[in-house]
Parts: sequence; C-alpha cells; structure tokens
Amino acid sequence: MTVIDAESARRTPLARSEGQRTSKDPASESAFDRRSRLDKGTESMHLIRKLGHVICGMAIAATALVGAAPADPASAAPVAVGAPGPLPRAQTIQNDSFWKDTDGNLIASQGGGVFKFGDTYYWYGVHYAEADLYAVSPTRKHPRATFASIRVYSSKDLANWEFENEVADRSTPLAIPPSKDVSGDAFSRMASLDDAGWVGRMGVVYNEVTHKYVLMTQMSTTFDTNGKTNGGVLFLESDSPTGDFTYANLQTQIPGVLYQGTGDQTVFTDDDGNDYLVFSNQSGRNHTYVARIDPSDSLSVEPAVEVSYNAAGREGNAMFKANGHYYIASSDLHGWNSSATHVIKSAGDDPQGPYGPETVMAGTEADYSHVTQSGFFLTVHGRKTDTVIYAGDRWSEFAWNGTGYNQWVPLSFDEDEPVFNSLSSWRLDARTGRWAVGRDNNFVLNPDFEADRVPVTTVTGWTTAVGDDSPSTQFVSNPTPAGNGTRHALKLGNPAGFAGGVSQQDSIPGGAYTLSLSAKTTPGLDTARVRITDARGKETALDLLAAGSSWTKVASEPIKLRPGNVTITVEATAAAGGTLSVDGLSLARS
Repeated sequence: MTVIDAESARRTPLARSEGQRTSKDPASESAFDRRSRLDKGTESMHLIRKLGHVICGMAIAATALVGAAPADPASAAPVAVGAPGPLPRAQTIQNDSFWKDTDGNLIASQGGGVFKFGDTYYWYGVHYAEADLYAVSPTRKHPRATFASIRVYSSKDLANWEFENEVADRSTPLAIPPSKDVSGDAFSRMASLDDAGWVGRMGVVYNEVTHKYVLMTQMSTTFDTNGKTNGGVLFLESDSPTGDFTYANLQTQIPGVLYQGTGDQTVFTDDDGNDYLVFSNQSGRNHTYVARIDPSDSLSVEPAVEVSYNAAGREGNAMFKANGHYYIASSDLHGWNSSATHVIKSAGDDPQGPYGPETVMAGTEADYSHVTQSGFFLTVHGRKTDTVIYAGDRWSEFAWNGTGYNQWVPLSFDEDEPVFNSLSSWRLDARTGRWAVGRDNNFVLNPDFEADRVPVTTVTGWTTAVGDDSPSTQFVSNPTPAGNGTRHALKLGNPAGFAGGVSQQDSIPGGAYTLSLSAKTTPGLDTARVRITDARGKETALDLLAAGSSWTKVASEPIKLRPGNVTITVEATAAAGGTLSVDGLSLARS
C-alpha cells in the first residue's frame, strides 16, 4: 500500500510528489481494507503531523468554554477545557456564509479591521462592486475589484452588525498638493476617490491630541500606471467613528522602506495607546515592516523597522499580542487565494522586534486557514478571559474559492504558540471573552476541496492510500466545476483502474452525528463508499455506488461516536473506467 500525504508530499504550495510505500499488517481484514487501509505506524505519524489539524485534540473536542487567561489583559494562556457550560449571552459566528447586517443586507467589508472605541466595536472595510455580484451568484470568478465605498458597521457583541455609514466613496474629494507628486502631476490631479485605481487595506485610530478619528488606507492613482510610483498611504479623518471622513494627507514614502507605498498593510493599536502600521514592501513583498504612526496627529508614519525577510514574499500582514509577545501573521504570495498562515513571534515586549524565525501556525495547514488569506486580528478583552480572533478574508469575487467573504475563528495557545481552530460555527460571549464550538459545526476540514486553488493530485488535508493491487497510483484529482456551484470536488478515478481512497483524521466530542455529502459516479466502479471510524475502531459506512451521474445528496442516520479522533475515508475500486466524485462533506451533530 502506498500512502500519499498532501502536506508532506508538497515541495511547494503548488507542486506535489508521491510519498513512499509502507508495509501492511495482514491481520484479519476485508480484501478491500487490505488494499486501501493505512497501517498503524503511518496513522501515528499522520496524527502527530496533524497536531494543528486536530486543534491539539482540545479546543475542537470540547463543547466547553475556552479562552486565554485574563490575569494580564494583553496575554493569553494555553487553551482551558472544562465541562460544557452555559453561554447565555453568546452569539453564533457562522462561517462559510455571506454575512448580513441587522437590516438583512450583505455585509460588504473587505481588507479592513475591527476597532473598539468606547464600548462599541467598529468594523471598517471596502465595499467592492463585484462583492454584490458574487453574493448573488457565487459560481464564477470576478477578476476586478472596483472600489465603491468604505463602509463602517457597529456592534456590541461582534456577531450582530449594524450598518452605520459609507464614510468615504468615489465622490470623496481629495486636495492633494503638488508637493506630493512623484511622477508628473499624477496625485495632485486627483479630484476625488473616483480617480483612484485601488483603495484597500485600511485601519482606523483615535488621536488623543487632535481628538480625530484617522483612517489610513492604500491608494493608487489612475494617472500613473507604474506600480512603483503610483501608490501611497492615504489619510482621512473625521470627528466621529461613523462620520464622513475627509482628506488629511498622503504619504508616498515611508522612511526605511524599500520602494514607494506599501504591499499589504494593517493597523495595530498597542495597550499603551501607540498605533503601528504593519506591512510589507510594495514590490515583491519580501520585507515585513513595523512603523509607529505619528502620535501627534496620526497623519503620517514614522521610519519603519524591518522585522522579517522572506525570499518568497508574504502578504496579508497582521499583528496581535498575547503572552507578552507580539505576533505577525501573513499568507503566501498567492494573489488573494488561500494559504497556510505564517507567523513570527517577538523575542521580547517590543512590537518592532526583534522577532524569531517564521513558522506555520498550527491548525492552518489542513484547510489553508479555513480557505482564507490572513486579514486582521481582533483581541476580545473579556471580564473572564481574553480571546484572539483571526479574521480571514476569502476575497471570493477574485478566486471563486468558497462561500462568504469573512471567516472568523478563535485562536488558542499551546504554551505561547498560537493554534488556529478551524470552525464553521462557534459561539462567542464578547462580555466575558469565552467561546465554545457551535453545535452545528462541521468537523471535516477542507470539506468542499476548495483550499488548493489549482489542479492537484493530492488534496490538502487528506491523505491518499493506494491499494496494494491497484492498477494505478495516480487516481486523485480535484476537477472544476463541482457540486452545487462550488469550484472543486474530489474525484477518484483512472482509466486503467484503481483501488484506494483518501482519509482525514478529526477530533470530536462524543455524541450523535450525521455524516453527509454529495456524490456522483460513472459506470465501471466495483465499490464506492465513505466510512467513518471512531476512536475504538467502530466503523459506519455509506454505500455510494448507486449515486449515479448527477450530484446526489447522501446522509447517514445519526451515528453515536465516542470522543476522540475519528477517521473519515472516501474510497472506491474499479477494474477500468469508473469514477467516484464527492463534494460537500459534513460531520455535524445530529
């Protein structure tokens, strides 16, 4: 039997290779199992490698209240798990959906951040025109990002958001003096944001000296097509967090930074009130910088300190603080597509470093950060505990890689290393800071096979097992389009015939579950099924052979599962020609 692991086989995020053949245990098994199972040694290695995938076996396995210790408002302790308890004020964060405001309208807010002023959270982000088109029909790419406005929403609980205002739009006047021009009069010619080519990646701070709210965002001018000279950081200000923001300044060059403008950027406010811009350089995005925002008026950025270098480039740069350290997360340079989340941690208590070596955040590998790019972080300082929230941006109108734009998940900590809890549904009490896994959470990771972005032969988050007598070793693919308008599905098949499948381990709390999926088949299959194996080896299988040529929904009766690790396996055999396709896998409580 050959085991092909989608992560260990990867040479680069877009290139995969086969794993090595392993031995088998011939103890009493069916003929099919002898051909397709994973041996126990491989499973052990797989489990260790999947530490982040199973969320350390703790946060996901609990319906308990979890979070970081409140002793230090800026710190977070290892995840605490106890018996299930009530969260009477908790609100549900439902990922994998298009979020709506309290009036039932689409929340169109990308490339921004959530900032707390007083006792209210304010969420700023860009409304791109294509966001509306994709939400109506999320079945294709939209290759443009046409700036429409900057929106602000408000909330007390981080789940129910009230639309407040379009604080800036294409008609917002600009009064850029000629002294800001870099190439001709490309900036001073701009009469309004209607002359901007790009607006995005923003944050808002409150200046204690001027008593102004200052919004800073990337902006480029349409009057210059040179990417190295047409961008800068635009500063807008207002007397109110929800009022109209007006032009205040344009900074084209941040001292100490390679090239003009910024790559991706976010705003971080420290506990002492100092504000920082966290960003990469504009071209190549190899350098990561942290620069303090001038405290006198917040209308310029002070000289930057380079805190990291990566030859491959990093974007989606965002900072959070926990355990007395500063963390800067980023994504691969994939052009708005999803990726594992990379993170560097400060050696001490200075946001400008120094920082240690880059690592991959545990829990982001199996589904590429819940099929997102890192957007920003938000720390809830609750009465009982602090919780750091990862706010991922799916940028779906560009990439057609999943439903919804905003995917928020809580972080837990293994000592002082952050762990990403990939949840489709969870509950948060913003008053106490406590959170819990949602009862309708789907425990399958990368269930729609959307994480990979490109054609692959090993699927992220799933391990391939090749039967010992399989006529072929290459039978896994992710064709497009897939079921229910999604971009990719899992397909098992090879014209020469095959025997094998893919599997995934997940950690769950005990209870009654329903296993469901969509499937379709073509003639020539000998067997086709999905099975789930619980912590004690008890199996439940669904026969998929009769699914037919159209996508068919298949669901189990409630299955009682013990707490711990479960293995989900999709497998088939065919002498020649037959194929099995599956999509939309779900393991949720009945």
